[in-house]
Amino acid sequence: MGLAVLAAPPANAAGLQADEFLADPKLEEKAREIGTELRCLVCQNQSIFDSNATLAHDLRMLVRERVKAGDDADSVKQYVVARYGDYVLLRPPVKPLTYVLWLAPVLFLVLALFLGHRVLSAQKRRAGASGSGLSDVERARAQKILKGDAA
Repeated sequence: MGLAVLAAPPANAAGLQADEFLADPKLEEKAREIGTELRCLVCQNQSIFDSNATLAHDLRMLVRERVKAGDDADSVKQYVVARYGDYVLLRPPVKPLTYVLWLAPVLFLVLALFLGHRVLSAQKRRAGASGSGLSDVERARAQKILKGDAA
């Protein structure tokens, strides 16, 4: 009894159904390894094995069918990519069609740094052009207050 519990595939947050699992533990492990590299197209930042979306369930079943049919990991991924595009991969390949996926974060960071520099420079120029913003009388009074002459 205890051994059967240990041999059962682990359940996770995705709420996997008992009928999803392959009978052969090695094939099930292979399907899980492939599935951890595939993105849930509904949840977007979860693998198909971390998601409980209906589409993720369908993709898990598809992966298991392909593994059960004898496909290797690359063939299964190529099959899924052919149907859903490179976006289904959690780590899409670097190629002209995916440059945006890889370069967008860097471009946004550079743009944010550039805009931040421009804003700070403009503020510094405005502060330098207007001085401290106090008249001579106000400046003299502030100096007296700072020295302790509050009169």
